[in-house]
Amino acid sequence: MKVIDFRFRPNTPEIISGIANSNMFRAACKAIGFEKRQPQPLEQIVEDLDKRGVVLSVISGRDSETTYGSPANNGSVLAFCRAYPERFIGFWGLDPHKGMAAVRELRHAVNELGMRGASIDPYLAHLRPDDARYYPIYAACCDLNVPVFITTAPPPQVAGAVMDYTDPRHVDIVARDFPELRIVMSHGGYPFVNEAIFACLRNANVYMDCSEYEQAPMAEAYIQAMNGIIQDKVVFASAHPFIEQADALEVYARMPLSDEARHKVMYANACKVLGIEA
Repeated sequence: MKVIDFRFRPNTPEIISGIANSNMFRAACKAIGFEKRQPQPLEQIVEDLDKRGVVLSVISGRDSETTYGSPANNGSVLAFCRAYPERFIGFWGLDPHKGMAAVRELRHAVNELGMRGASIDPYLAHLRPDDARYYPIYAACCDLNVPVFITTAPPPQVAGAVMDYTDPRHVDIVARDFPELRIVMSHGGYPFVNEAIFACLRNANVYMDCSEYEQAPMAEAYIQAMNGIIQDKVVFASAHPFIEQADALEVYARMPLSDEARHKVMYANACKVLGIEA
């Protein structure tokens, strides 16, 4: 079975070190034992993708320079996509506090650099996703016909990040205001499980992944919904290297999904969001 991983970052030495020492995630990495993650050269990472049947991986950038002082990691996203354009799809990370500069950056990234979407982290920007400062970015995504990736679950111990910034009810408002915008809520809006499911159910343009929370309390609702009411709206994502991709694939292999639902979640739904042939 072919697989598309909608949230993946190659675990190269530079990426592992950058995550572990970032202003945002240093404490979170210590809490989860991230230092145990093994870095690999990019060639070996791609070989492992082949062995697992992962034909495409979406790499999302991040820009939280205004709130955390960390430079954007978009340069690494671009480098990975240029090294293996047939394997990696890049979403450009944007800082809404940069205003129209962020919009111009997105247009350049899509039109000139070949990026395929936008990526935002409201909890790191300390804004709700329906804040007006995001709306020029959403409008540009509609104009460019690219999806937006919204991180909707704050990891532990991130200073200044509160759960309200990730509530799917705010994404519901964005979906109402931008019905042409393809939205992917990453991490399933956890712990707002039912709200995330309903946001996908009631909005034709809203999708989600459940990465990192497939085995968390209340996750049974995700699995039930994947098998039924929103099987067309969930995409597989590993959140590698926070979660080892092989481990995430094993979790999904054990899920009691129908063959039809499994094909959609692991591959076909991502094709629809990305606008590629299934």
